[in-house]
Amino acid sequence: MFAKDIGIDLGTANVLIYIKGQGIVLNEPSVVAIDADTKKPLAFGKEARDMLGRTPGDVKAIRPMKDGVIADFEITEMMLNHFIKKVNGKSFFSRPRILICCPSDITGVERNAIKEAAERTGARKVFLDIEPKVAAIGAGIDISKPSGNMIIDVGGGTTDIAVLSLGGIVTSSSIKVAGNVFDSDIIKYIKEKYKLLIGDRTAEEIKFTIGSVYPDSRDEKMEVRGRDLVTGLPHTITMHSNEIEEALRESVYEIITTAKLVLEKTPPELSADIIDKGIIVTGGGALVHGFDELLSHELKVPVFIAESPLTCVVEGTGVLLDNMHLIDK
Repeated sequence: MFAKDIGIDLGTANVLIYIKGQGIVLNEPSVVAIDADTKKPLAFGKEARDMLGRTPGDVKAIRPMKDGVIADFEITEMMLNHFIKKVNGKSFFSRPRILICCPSDITGVERNAIKEAAERTGARKVFLDIEPKVAAIGAGIDISKPSGNMIIDVGGGTTDIAVLSLGGIVTSSSIKVAGNVFDSDIIKYIKEKYKLLIGDRTAEEIKFTIGSVYPDSRDEKMEVRGRDLVTGLPHTITMHSNEIEEALRESVYEIITTAKLVLEKTPPELSADIIDKGIIVTGGGALVHGFDELLSHELKVPVFIAESPLTCVVEGTGVLLDNMHLIDK
């Protein structure tokens, strides 16, 4: 039996796996539930995420990836192993070649950690390539030509911003402000304003249900339940879209400032191309209401959201697996 080529988007929030010839075969949260005493894994992915914030003291739900890099090596390895076995990527006969994406400015040590975790799952060979490039390919952009393309990939742990031309990155930047920081901002805002404590999952729900980052672009309300910090009892409040815009403002402008810096470092010929073609936004952050409008307003360039922003990176690995010569060796 031939080994299968596998592409992995090892994200802070989700792990997606692509198998050559089959397409996307797995999309699960990057969460592992372990027994706090024995350190043995109890559940992975969706099952483990359902335990987040709802487990008894002896069960811990852990996110082993932080800011796009490995925070807990052992647990990341367990998680990768479990997911690869689940999609039958590692059968008795085969040792797959694996392509993994990583943020654009991670250190050599962090790169090696990701590589080693993949190698220990039984891979024959492991390739690493950078996320904004792979996301651009997955979004259907032809980056092989000598013209400028700009991509903003807002993931769970990092936002990668890059200008690409001739198959490579001309200028880029990566910041640790992305979806998870947005959730934390909402939690902090509600805690300070309403003295109400909510969990990560509630914050994420608020972000997509009524959230917006462009002032006055959405007029929706939602009931939010949590624990009152004064009485210690369960309590319900009603929140409006404008409050979420206020909560996220600082973090969103940090992304905009970084995008401006990347544009400032871009050669003028490529800048002209970007004005013509616009900027493509990928990743889960692209789905926050008004994000494209705000970017377009601030950067004075047309901004488009990719067709399937959540799967661009893993779809890009699929294209690269068919064209191995394009991978950064």
